[in-house]
Amino acid sequence: MNSATQPISHLLSPHNTPDLLDSVDAFLFDCDGVIWKGESLIDGVPQTLDFLRSKGKKLVFVTNNSTKSRRQYAKKFHSLGISVTEDEIFSSSFAAAMFLKVNKFPQDKKVYVIGEEGILEELQLAGFTGLGGPEDGQKTAEWKPNCLFEHDKSVGAVVVGLDPHINYYKLQYGTLCIRENPGCLFIATNRDAVGHMTNLQEWPGAGCMVAAICGSTQKEPIVVGKPSTFMMEFLLKKFNLSCSRMCMVGDRLDTDILFGQNTGCRTLLVISGCTTLPDLLDPSNKIQPDYYTSKVTDIFELMRP
Repeated sequence: MNSATQPISHLLSPHNTPDLLDSVDAFLFDCDGVIWKGESLIDGVPQTLDFLRSKGKKLVFVTNNSTKSRRQYAKKFHSLGISVTEDEIFSSSFAAAMFLKVNKFPQDKKVYVIGEEGILEELQLAGFTGLGGPEDGQKTAEWKPNCLFEHDKSVGAVVVGLDPHINYYKLQYGTLCIRENPGCLFIATNRDAVGHMTNLQEWPGAGCMVAAICGSTQKEPIVVGKPSTFMMEFLLKKFNLSCSRMCMVGDRLDTDILFGQNTGCRTLLVISGCTTLPDLLDPSNKIQPDYYTSKVTDIFELMRP
């Protein structure tokens, strides 16, 4: 693609913000780096969300962070003073459970989880039996002569997400299931390289854990989180919305903005999380959002008289 046809990102301004609002019925928001950083709410977010609701806009929160279930995310939103319902939250933990449900994963098969409680809770709500997760965080794999590492032969899927307690035991368990259990699925909640687990710096993301299992199994996963379109298919069915009347707001080019582009949404990049302005403007960057701005609250600030 030459420079003449390369898409151009527009800085959000008092002139084009009204046009964006008029052209959109629903805003899809990433959470980490957009709504909050770690446990700290980004200033002005509640007022901005209230403003959009007052304009009749549908709000949906689409996060790749699989550590929490929708119920746990709703609790976090409420603790930060933001009113949302579980139905407005689409997490990659939920997406993993729904992928299995849509594809008629057998109820008698189990799911091994390299990840947190959020995945296990969503699996249970969908009627599946999950193993592993935090419970295996303290377990160790011993290298001893004539010592066989046992794994459950009824595991039919391994789901890998963000796991701050990843260890060699989990890697071995997941690897054995994928390599030795016939037809075992390898599902990744997402492949984010890093994320804002705290408000001061980035930490390794789920992509790190997924890459470890890719390395040991020599297989590529089915990815259910952004930029995969799987979550969008669910969202469209639930809310009866049109992609062309949605805007994806996120802080990552390779997940949030690409997700929006893959599904035909408008896209708005905020520079309050992973992506910096130099990243966006770098000549090697081929993912250009429709709009960009410093933080999500600019939507509200730019509409003020």
